[in-house]
Amino acid sequence: MQSRKFSLLESLTNVAVGYLVSLAGQVIIFPVFGIAASIKQNLLIGVAFTVLSIARSYCLRRAFNRIKK
Repeated sequence: MQSRKFSLLESLTNVAVGYLVSLAGQVIIFPVFGIAASIKQNLLIGVAFTVLSIARSYCLRRAFNRIKK
């Protein structure tokens, strides 16, 4: 079983890596679809989607914990 500190480190690493992958994807994919976004806009879009991803993950985890009981 993971310690709480290690679980926190894993979660923070997952969010950071996800944010960087998302940002790289936006920089590559947006122009293909004709979407022009500045670096600042890409950073903010990445933050918005990261927050949504964290909320989605939390809600699903809580739902599965309820089902498990």
